[in-house]
Amino acid sequence: MSRPHDLPHPFFHFGNPFQMISPKGSNLSKRLLLLLNNFEETLTGRLRKLNPEDKDGVLSLSWIKLAMLLLCETHNDIKTLIAELELPVCDWDEKWIDAYLDINVNLLDIYNAFNSEISRLNQGHLLLQCVLHNLDSNSSKQIIKNPRVENCRQHISSKNPRVENYSTILNKLVESLDLPNYVKYSAKGKVLMRATYGVKVKTLFICSAFALAFSGFARKLFDLNGDDKYMWAQAFSGLQTSINSEIRNLYSNGRFTVLKELEAVDTSVKKLYPMIQDGVDPIEVEAFQNFVSDLARRA
Repeated sequence: MSRPHDLPHPFFHFGNPFQMISPKGSNLSKRLLLLLNNFEETLTGRLRKLNPEDKDGVLSLSWIKLAMLLLCETHNDIKTLIAELELPVCDWDEKWIDAYLDINVNLLDIYNAFNSEISRLNQGHLLLQCVLHNLDSNSSKQIIKNPRVENCRQHISSKNPRVENYSTILNKLVESLDLPNYVKYSAKGKVLMRATYGVKVKTLFICSAFALAFSGFARKLFDLNGDDKYMWAQAFSGLQTSINSEIRNLYSNGRFTVLKELEAVDTSVKKLYPMIQDGVDPIEVEAFQNFVSDLARRA
């Protein structure tokens, strides 16, 4: 993983610990190779589904929903693989177990931060519905006196401190990527570590994309480098290039967020707010009503 805006560096600054578990030249049985290939084929397909055909689909709410669904499916896949491998308990070193639990705690922290941001967005949506109700039913003078309009504008532009601090958690996850050092390299252990590598890369990429979308800090954009020997590497590279390129383009054009729906609402509110503050001139009534209708459509 490279630091934001630094020149790209290898994903593992200490070398790729998974190089020793490549199927090439290994003595994996046909059954283990089949399990590994099936897992990687499924992972590749899920990564391709995440690559939007249209750049307008990059980090929309529908994309975020799909990404979370596919990420949950991938984590279910690794659980299934572990069960199918029937890996002996003696291969699970205590240090590996401790590190695995620590990763889960960090993931829980970042998921809780995302959950708090989704709750904040839901609150904003409810506030926006109240504003729209007032805009539709009240006179312009009554609207000016209603503090909900100003509250809505401030809520949209506010930031969630829990999400803004996400990079610390992600850095901890990167530091945990040397787990193979703790595992005894049986054939089954090699399959598990190779599969786990793919899950980690996908999880880190999606979490970093979510955090960027919610925090609005383009400088914290991360780049991951996958090894071409993995079946899913090309699909991941294409996905990362597509998403990261569009994100950088959006922020370079002055966007305050890469969430398409939220940006659209913010644009509509900025058009309406001056008219509400200054009062709606009779000749602007039709334009005002059009702005209200546009905001209602985007809300």
